[in-house]
Amino acid sequence: MDKYKRYYGVISFCIAIAVIIVVGVLLIQPKIAETKSLESTIAEKQAKAEDLQHKLNIVQAKIKKIKNSITSSQKKIYSPIEADLGNETLFFTLYNDVIEMLHANSIKIKSIDYTYNPSTDAFVKFGKDVYFVCDVKMELVSNYVNLGKLIQDLYQYPYYIKINDLEVKPYDKDKKILLSTLSVRLYAHTAPEDTTEIDAPAPALDGATSELPQ
Repeated sequence: MDKYKRYYGVISFCIAIAVIIVVGVLLIQPKIAETKSLESTIAEKQAKAEDLQHKLNIVQAKIKKIKNSITSSQKKIYSPIEADLGNETLFFTLYNDVIEMLHANSIKIKSIDYTYNPSTDAFVKFGKDVYFVCDVKMELVSNYVNLGKLIQDLYQYPYYIKINDLEVKPYDKDKKILLSTLSVRLYAHTAPEDTTEIDAPAPALDGATSELPQ
């Protein structure tokens, strides 16, 4: 037994070292796990930030292309002189002009309905904070000549008005009288127009362009 006494010191030292290593590992492991978790969280947030920036660039690019299509058109979108007028004011400014065209051409209105910011419109989808859009659907009574003059007036109107649909049928009791359903789309800037360009990347994107008919 005595011959092993000289190894007690070495064995004790080895045991002490082993204990220190085990304790060290137990203390360090949570820190390592915490560091890995933090790195994972940072990477996740960076990925989300990059994704949000990518989406922002896409929206900015779409708005820029819409603006370019407006600039290339012979017509302009109505822009208010003052800011914060509200959708109702923007709507009635254009709406009243349309009603004046109807009255000027002696066209009677049987019914009228309107819808603010239709979700399918590209201007609403990609620039709802920049543009106000309204669909106006009307049932009209007129003759051929006056209806033709109304369509001409709509095309000659200095601001952009889109004709969505026009259905015409003669009145059964008098074929000279037309019963028409006319749907038009009115556009306006929500604030005085800002001509500042959006300096964002413009990748090739489906549905980003919106041609304006004359």
